[in-house]
Amino acid sequence: MVIKIPYTFIKLMPLISLILYILIIATVNTHSGLAEKVTNEEDPEFYILDETPTIHSNVTISSKTRLLVSHYKKIRKGMRCHVAGYNICNGVKADKGTSLLYCCKKHCRNILGDMNNCGRCGHKCRFGQRCCGGICTYVGFNPKHCGKCNKKCKSGVKCEYGYCGYA
Repeated sequence: MVIKIPYTFIKLMPLISLILYILIIATVNTHSGLAEKVTNEEDPEFYILDETPTIHSNVTISSKTRLLVSHYKKIRKGMRCHVAGYNICNGVKADKGTSLLYCCKKHCRNILGDMNNCGRCGHKCRFGQRCCGGICTYVGFNPKHCGKCNKKCKSGVKCEYGYCGYA
């Protein structure tokens, strides 16, 4: 028994193979231009502190640790902390007042912009909301926060599904 393959199918085989290859690479490689980028480019890796943090602790801290903390000008996002023992981010203002750092579950978190700690530790925003200034805000149809925090639509323009529409 001989199977006959149409000639047009044979001509299209390289094109089909190329399309399948691109689709596989795009789904596997997260840095591909075709894959959706999940990281937020607005967020740098560090918080730049507006003031020198003070450590609130019940434990005696060595002078070496005090010296290191007094020289902090920036804190790495998610830096480890402990509320009772080593609380380096207890209400520290950062990024020119746009961030307020607190120790939430042993990590420094910005309660003005963290969707899992919005306004206070453990307060999670719902689906379709973002943490704007410590308040969970729907950004899909809000002309003052259209698609993201503080993105305002022009006067008379509606916010539709996170995009400023037409007048």
